[in-house]
Amino acid sequence: MRGSERGVSGGAAAAGLRQGGVCGAGRARRLRGAAHVGAPAPSAAMGKSRARRFRRAPRAPADPAQQRDGERGPEEEAAAELLEKLQHPSAEVREYACASISKLLQQRHVIPAFVQRDVVRCLGPLLMDHSLAVRETAAGALRNLSACGGFDVCDDMVTNDIMTPLVALLKECSTGLDANQLSPKKCRGMNKNYIEDIANEAINLLWNICECNNTALYIFNKEGCLEAVLHYMKKFATNVDLAISVANCLQAVTEDNPDLLSSFDASAQQVLETVMLCPESTMKHILLRTLIAGTIWNIKDTIPPGSLGSTVNAILKIFSESLAIDAGETIIHMNEAEKNRLKFAVEAEAEENMNDITENCVLSEDDNMEEIPKGKLRRENDVSDLLPSDKWELKEVTALLTAQQTALEIIVNMCCSEDPSDDEWEELSSSDESDLFMENSYNEGSGLLLSPLCLSDEVNSAFLNNLIPKKILEKTAFPNSVALDICMHNPSWKPLIKKLNTVQCRALTCLQSILLVSDLDCLGGASALQSLAQHLSQLIFSKTELPTDTEFLEAVTSALRALLQTMASKNISQCMSPEQLLALCEAGIQSSNASVRVNVVSILGIFGSVLAKGQDTAETLKMIGKFLLEVAMKESSLVVAGEALDALFDVFADGKEAEKAALQIKLLPTLKEFQPVFRMRMRKEGKGQYSTDQLCVLDNVKMNLRRFIAYQETLGKTPT
Repeated sequence: MRGSERGVSGGAAAAGLRQGGVCGAGRARRLRGAAHVGAPAPSAAMGKSRARRFRRAPRAPADPAQQRDGERGPEEEAAAELLEKLQHPSAEVREYACASISKLLQQRHVIPAFVQRDVVRCLGPLLMDHSLAVRETAAGALRNLSACGGFDVCDDMVTNDIMTPLVALLKECSTGLDANQLSPKKCRGMNKNYIEDIANEAINLLWNICECNNTALYIFNKEGCLEAVLHYMKKFATNVDLAISVANCLQAVTEDNPDLLSSFDASAQQVLETVMLCPESTMKHILLRTLIAGTIWNIKDTIPPGSLGSTVNAILKIFSESLAIDAGETIIHMNEAEKNRLKFAVEAEAEENMNDITENCVLSEDDNMEEIPKGKLRRENDVSDLLPSDKWELKEVTALLTAQQTALEIIVNMCCSEDPSDDEWEELSSSDESDLFMENSYNEGSGLLLSPLCLSDEVNSAFLNNLIPKKILEKTAFPNSVALDICMHNPSWKPLIKKLNTVQCRALTCLQSILLVSDLDCLGGASALQSLAQHLSQLIFSKTELPTDTEFLEAVTSALRALLQTMASKNISQCMSPEQLLALCEAGIQSSNASVRVNVVSILGIFGSVLAKGQDTAETLKMIGKFLLEVAMKESSLVVAGEALDALFDVFADGKEAEKAALQIKLLPTLKEFQPVFRMRMRKEGKGQYSTDQLCVLDNVKMNLRRFIAYQETLGKTPT
């Protein structure tokens, strides 16, 4: 969105301006918390990896560099002219202006020109325009503004009171929904339901704003918008696109919104349950059920304790069904279906043209027969009206990939829902108990490799019943090469490549979370973990060059870190060679993503702490120690440098081989010389550049560096 891919509206355009806005199934939910550059190290205490929730990622705002001072460029000219036309007495002119604005707002650099001219206050009143077509295009333009403008623009929209006309529109559409008001206008010979189309644009606008602005969410709660939104959901049997938009909106407004929970009474929950039980098997319906399952997870606190187990199982059953579908095979099948459909359409058109020619010849020979107007015969017998809408196969695949991505993101959140809060972690990391544990760990050589996380019985049982770990593992594989080739050579299908890769990355993140919260038996035992290590090795080393894609590298190193951590804590032998890990770390430390660099440093620390307990490992420990020392001293990010120091503490905490290697690389004098440098960097760079969480971790590192140096000094004085 998630970042995320937000759908934009084309509006009901006049004069050929309709853009075919992407709705529901074409849009992925905004991410909940993927790690990003500058994020806190994934552990609050050394060596301890922590599962992280997915949270929405800020969308890039309009580029201020595009704004011109003292110059009236083409964007400003167009904005001024179109905004003026919004006041025109002709509804067709207002519709044309709204559609034109809607199209322009999809270009990020144009947005400032409209914002500076109060586009929100100009478009807002048109949501209640007497013309239904104007309402739809105005809502579409505002939807595009909210989707492409970033958080600041959404805040500005709320400040300019967009919620007042939007809430009024939503409630009015909800009231008129049952009347099934049809516009006299036709669309390809079919009746167009303006009420539902307006509602779809308005729901998407509401979703975008509520996801970005807490005031909008407060208004949603206060004005009782849930009732109207759920009323739209009842149309899911006849308008799945509208239902998907509603489901996206519901998932957003129910996330971390306890004030809304009391509104989910028995009738509201019945609406959601009805959708979950929908038997339709299209990819759009799979996406719809997945989104509704996510909403029910968000409101799980309203479910009676006696029903929680069955509800969680039903949620994960939907996710399992979604993940069970092979996206690569679906792409191959749907692409073939598209080719056949287009071939049939061409043949049907050629046959009709031949029939037209024949009929014209017959009519010209018979003066007594009335000539049929050109095109009338074809319209009355147009088989294209009976065919699926354009690119429906592509939309189906997109819906499937969005459903799978959404399912994986929610599973990650299910693993983290009982995670200690950030404040609790901060308290733990800076407490005296943590310090005492730190000292004891050096004496005991434990390496701090245990994680305090665990799954609830309901979630754990449902995971196993629905084979969730197995389904996740399958999604971590590289996408089908045949499917990739199809997408690569078809421009309209090419965006699916990114979606396929995103699903793989989400699966790896999911795998990381499950490794951190599940016990060994649930993971399949030692042999299953060793097989998993081989699988991750193949993902990383199967190609001639190590992976460079940042998102994949972050996901796969996070999963590998969690796996090695789990294996080390259970004394399970490692399957990867030191040469492989060092090669990975040397490549990963060059990444521009700080989280990747943190991961590879931590991986070396975990691996080295295991080697330190073995025999004849001093030479490998020397290589690991030199690598970590270099990172600690030369790394530009204090967070990564701190993680490198943590790793050194783990590797050289105990063991004869570690002591031997430490002497040979001059670990103690090097750290004593580096200690004041690290302190000075913290004083100069700490405040203002790093978050409270990061500073808390770095304070622990600084304190533990002093203790580790003292500990190493005692080793030097101990008779051998």
